[in-house]
Amino acid sequence: MTVQNSSRVAALRNIATRLRIDSIRATSTAGSGHPSTCCSAAEIVSALFFSEMRYDANDPQHPYSDRFVLSKGHAAPLLYAVWAEAGLIPRDELLKLRTIESNLEGHPTPRLSFVDVATGSLGQGLCAGVGIALNARHINSDYRTYVLLGDGETAEGSVWEAAQVASKEKLSSLCGIIDVNRFGQSGPTLWQHDMDALAVRWESFGWHTTIVDGHDVLAILEALDSARHIKDQPSMILAKTLKGKGVAVMEGKPGWHGKPLKLGEETDRAIEELKGQLVSEDEAASVSALSVKRPATLGSVPTISLPEYTIGQSVATRQAYGEAIAKLGMEDSRIVALDADVKNSTFSEKFEQRVGDRFHQNYIAEQVMIGAAMGLASRGAIPFPSTFAAFLTRAHDFIRMAAISNLNIKMAGSHAGVSIGEDGPSQMALEDLAMMRAQPNILVFYPCDATSTEKLVSLMAGHEGPVYMRTSRPKTSVIYSPDETFHIGGLKILRESDRDVATVIGAGVTVFEALTAYEQLQAEGISIRVVDLYSVQPVDQETLIRCGQSTKGSLITVEDHYINGGIGDAVASAVASAGLTVRRLAICEIPRSGKPAELLDRYGISAKHIVAAVKSH
Repeated sequence: MTVQNSSRVAALRNIATRLRIDSIRATSTAGSGHPSTCCSAAEIVSALFFSEMRYDANDPQHPYSDRFVLSKGHAAPLLYAVWAEAGLIPRDELLKLRTIESNLEGHPTPRLSFVDVATGSLGQGLCAGVGIALNARHINSDYRTYVLLGDGETAEGSVWEAAQVASKEKLSSLCGIIDVNRFGQSGPTLWQHDMDALAVRWESFGWHTTIVDGHDVLAILEALDSARHIKDQPSMILAKTLKGKGVAVMEGKPGWHGKPLKLGEETDRAIEELKGQLVSEDEAASVSALSVKRPATLGSVPTISLPEYTIGQSVATRQAYGEAIAKLGMEDSRIVALDADVKNSTFSEKFEQRVGDRFHQNYIAEQVMIGAAMGLASRGAIPFPSTFAAFLTRAHDFIRMAAISNLNIKMAGSHAGVSIGEDGPSQMALEDLAMMRAQPNILVFYPCDATSTEKLVSLMAGHEGPVYMRTSRPKTSVIYSPDETFHIGGLKILRESDRDVATVIGAGVTVFEALTAYEQLQAEGISIRVVDLYSVQPVDQETLIRCGQSTKGSLITVEDHYINGGIGDAVASAVASAGLTVRRLAICEIPRSGKPAELLDRYGISAKHIVAAVKSH
């Protein structure tokens, strides 16, 4: 090793030691946190941030900066410490860790400019890294993506979903580093320090794999340099480390996960021990962040236009969704589509046929599909991941973290409700609206026809934040003209008179059941108001209350969804302040296979049941 390399390595070791000191000070002051896992990864992070990555320390969101994802989010104090070392955060701020007035939370969120996606729910960082690396390809950038994982989280299946997608996509700009410190929360990890066992797994997934001593700075630098020159495959560096490295009381010992040192003598002793590991400034070279190599020029965004449908035309909303995103993709380079092997059912194949270079097939792996969409969205893309609505429940934790991150992902779930027919209950999404509505910042749309679908897809693309659209399997008649307008939090009153005795509120397929009930009741001289609640979250509270008051307090919701958490609950919570209550027609038991019309009738949401509800209210 040359004198220059020797002094640089010494400087990086010093940085690693300071990162340990800062992490311990912060967690001890907070009285909670994970100092031991920060200590194990200190050399890795030091080498990455001060010898490998190219970024603007004053502008972490620079679009061509190398990206870093801390998948092991419980090591957040280490991440905060490195940005303090880079000069972005005042060191005194580190002592506000985990306090309510600070954005330095227990696990990182995008409230911080240097965090792309919220982490802390383990097994998600590599999935996001896939999307971030895909974005580099889309914008023709040479930025690289680095993901630091814990060894414990590699037990998560989502990690291996990401592994196979990254390999299939030949993402050579993606480099993972696993901090193999041997301990999880409650005991040793699955493979502990069997580095060969870990290596053979990553190699079998098609990754360029290197084993290093995770406390040997030079070995880390050499592995990172090797990864930078690998073509057509992602790289994984397996770094053998000791949890609590550098602090004798916890180094390599169990029982220290999530346990800070006691503020006072125990902390002071550890800091003095670490200070003794610093080398003199004469031996260490000066190091700083490497500069970004390319300018931030992303190009202009074209105007979006959408196709039109004619009233009376019979089109499934899932088909209209596919047509809409295809058109968007042709007109806006930010639009990306992701699929989980159901493109011919969700009709996202239309996007692939027209904009194939921005279509990503994840196969039957919904977690990495949503995770990659999160990564893409974090870098300015507008991703539309779609699958059967029932299967999005597999990715619920990713959706939850996307909401925490407030990422700009546009999810679509097709084949919802008993109206899908003979496929039976395993395929019938009957809880998806509840799942999505549970997150306070996810918009939820449920169109009933092709025109409203396309208009709402356009709204989805233009909204900054997560959105979910529920689409249906059966074909439905187009009821809206091309010049009809829709907006977030809106609804449409389809039938209305001064003689209305009840307001019936549907969405999707039940709008047509409500319209049929309207005709049947009209024949008997009974008039009802019919509402299409296409925006399920947020809802038009003012109009719903007005409708309820105009129809003598008679509000009836009808939905192809379980009774809890869907349209009924959305309307009930909206009108409660006015003293109004809601009669809810919904699915109240586990359904079975059958013809769509048979199932709507059997489970109480057909026109017949609406008529009965109106008459009995």
